[in-house]
Amino acid sequence: MVSLRIKSLDSLDPRTVPLPNGTEVTTGADRRTLDGARLVRQGAVGRVTATTDEGVTVLIVGVGACLYPRAELTPHRMGQVRYAVERAANEGALRPCVVLEATVGSRAWNLSDAGSDTDRRGVFLLPFSWTAGLAEPVATLVSADGSDSYWEYGRAVRQLLRADPNTLEMLWVPEVRALDPVAEALIQHRDIFSSVEVYGTFGRYALSQARKLAQSMRLAEHRGVVLAWLRADPTLTLDAVGARLAAEAHDATPDGALRCTQYVKQLYRSMHDQGILPVAEFAALTHFAVERSMDFDLPRELRPKNAYNLLRLVASATHWLRTGAPLIGVEGDLRERLLRIKRGEVPLAQSLAWTEEMAGELDDARAHTVLPRRPDVQAADALLRAAREESARRWFARAPGPWGLDAPEAPAVSHDSDGRATLDAPPQG
Repeated sequence: MVSLRIKSLDSLDPRTVPLPNGTEVTTGADRRTLDGARLVRQGAVGRVTATTDEGVTVLIVGVGACLYPRAELTPHRMGQVRYAVERAANEGALRPCVVLEATVGSRAWNLSDAGSDTDRRGVFLLPFSWTAGLAEPVATLVSADGSDSYWEYGRAVRQLLRADPNTLEMLWVPEVRALDPVAEALIQHRDIFSSVEVYGTFGRYALSQARKLAQSMRLAEHRGVVLAWLRADPTLTLDAVGARLAAEAHDATPDGALRCTQYVKQLYRSMHDQGILPVAEFAALTHFAVERSMDFDLPRELRPKNAYNLLRLVASATHWLRTGAPLIGVEGDLRERLLRIKRGEVPLAQSLAWTEEMAGELDDARAHTVLPRRPDVQAADALLRAAREESARRWFARAPGPWGLDAPEAPAVSHDSDGRATLDAPPQG
């Protein structure tokens, strides 16, 4: 079987490859956190959150954010080098092939403020030459900062048929633009993708996530309790902490103490996986409790403003099921609630309770919905075939533009010195 990969990856300097937001990196120098409060030693592992002319901002979980020159960072895993190189090359080559673009997120939902980012989603159509060879067709384009994401036409259609929230809402936001006639049909015929499926992908999904957050919140509360106990008495053993936690949780079942002991083990293993503890051991957790736990933040997913989109998704699904159209720009009391959650003015428990309270309305909306049971698969197939045929027509007609005369050069396949088939990244342009 032919194995395709980016050619000459081993010759790349890991200190110069692109670092998209979210890339896990290892630091190559001591740096203080941006607030100056902590010294982060060389060799720490964190994730890239921003890249500017001043440098690269890296978040060290449980410690804080630091600013590094690019040369002081290396990708933590070689697979991320491969992804970064491929992402940059594909985006540079295929950005002219974007046929649909939409401004999404808080700016589309009427929830933006002065500090809101501008997030874009869209669709690109591959030139015929990019689909005809051994190379697997590119499925996504993502900007380095993660604010712009585009799906290949076929992938977008399949996601629309699955009622994927990010893809489906894209066709209804106020600022959705067809940049080429092949995308106009997606907007004109967007109703073929509306169906009762939104009940699950929007509504029930958001409710399940809210319940997971509630569980995580309880676990985080237990984490705080465990760290406080160990800070006050570092001589406590793992079994003693487990028994005490079972009593705190009023779990008097025969296996209660064992379950709580397993939770403590999961806690220090998770903190090790996040790079907070040097080793996955109870002793490391005790040391952390004594030395560092006072300024340990909540996990990012448990910060109250991160729950506001769950309430919005349930409200949108309910409105869609009842009226046949999604709720995009929010108004009135719902908008005020969402803004308060976003600003961190509402406790996480309250925002999750508001989401849970809508479960009955969501079920009633499904019972009386105006939407069809399934999306129109035949119409969607016709849209995709028409787009593919138009791409091929322009290629063979050598029409002006990125699908004909000006099409970006497709990746070339060759053999390396080991006799393995390799895939050269397309030239950026």
